[in-house]
Amino acid sequence: MKTITTEAWVLRPAEEGSKLGPLRLETFTLPPLAPEEVLVRPIFGCWEGNMDHAVRRSPVDLCSTREEPAVVIGNAGVVQVVEAGEKVTSVAAGDVCLLFCNGVWDAQGYPVRIFGYDAPGTVGVLAKTTKMHHRQLIRIPHDSPFSLRQWAAFSLRYITAWANWRVAYACWRSQMPEVPADEAFVCGWGGGVALAELSLARAEGFSVAMVTSKQARIELLHSMEIDAIDRSQWEDARFGTEFLKEVKQRSSGRGVSIFIDNLGISYKTTLRALARQGVITTSGWKHGMSLAHSRAMECIGRHIHVHTHYARYEEGEAAVRFANEHGWMAPVADQTFGWAEIPELADAYARGAIDTYFPIFAVNEDLMVLDTPQ
Repeated sequence: MKTITTEAWVLRPAEEGSKLGPLRLETFTLPPLAPEEVLVRPIFGCWEGNMDHAVRRSPVDLCSTREEPAVVIGNAGVVQVVEAGEKVTSVAAGDVCLLFCNGVWDAQGYPVRIFGYDAPGTVGVLAKTTKMHHRQLIRIPHDSPFSLRQWAAFSLRYITAWANWRVAYACWRSQMPEVPADEAFVCGWGGGVALAELSLARAEGFSVAMVTSKQARIELLHSMEIDAIDRSQWEDARFGTEFLKEVKQRSSGRGVSIFIDNLGISYKTTLRALARQGVITTSGWKHGMSLAHSRAMECIGRHIHVHTHYARYEEGEAAVRFANEHGWMAPVADQTFGWAEIPELADAYARGAIDTYFPIFAVNEDLMVLDTPQ
């Protein structure tokens, strides 16, 4: 078996005295295809929060933690199968699949490391050609009404949301079995994962709202029939007090039943906003990795704290089926960043200059012709 050579945007160890190291366009070599692996060409990718973490070397330098001289990131997207290993029966050459980025899983199938991020030896979708285990691919339904750009956005954020919401909702119901959903309030702040979960909550009958300060996102939320709480209307010093007033008004004084908090920066406010028997749920972080709270107060409030990390393969398959059958799908913007514009995208995301929840980029632009919904 021969090695695989491809063009890729590569991360190398951070330069001495700096936490940053630019993405570099290089020729990258992969080991030969193993019997349970699949060779693919990525079509579209979606820029994720952990890709920003990787470029900024925060909280870790992946080259150091993976003990590799060069790393190719990218853990959300859609690909076309080029070749399947001799033991692979689930996909075949020509199939179009979404990336399921569970890189290293435990005995029950839950992710320990993520493909294209911290899983050693994995090469993400910032490569023109890459390979992966066959259980890191889910075929896109042939009757899908959605674009490949939408499925690229779906592959990480929506599957994460599906798995996290299942646990959060079950935890809330474990203490509140008789309460109708329309008497409870679900709130979120974060990005595309929180948006996807609020869509699920709304479908269950909950009153829902998303916190944001970007006008473009407020307009998107309104188009999805999700209330927007405009954070920009309050100065930072007054935010906590004014936000809690808003929550009480929206929840008839009870507080938030399920709070989706994937940011962490306003963690104390999140806790104060929770209703009794409320659930605070997270599947990641942006600004708050290590947080503290009063165990006594959380016990008295009967608050449940949920932490999940992506999903099992079966959860990914279930999320795809539900999306295809019920129209639960990512709303992507018109803009698609080109292959040569990847560094520009990374910089804009780091500066908070991206309005969309789902920044899409093209990898193999000759395959973009496949992006035609059925």
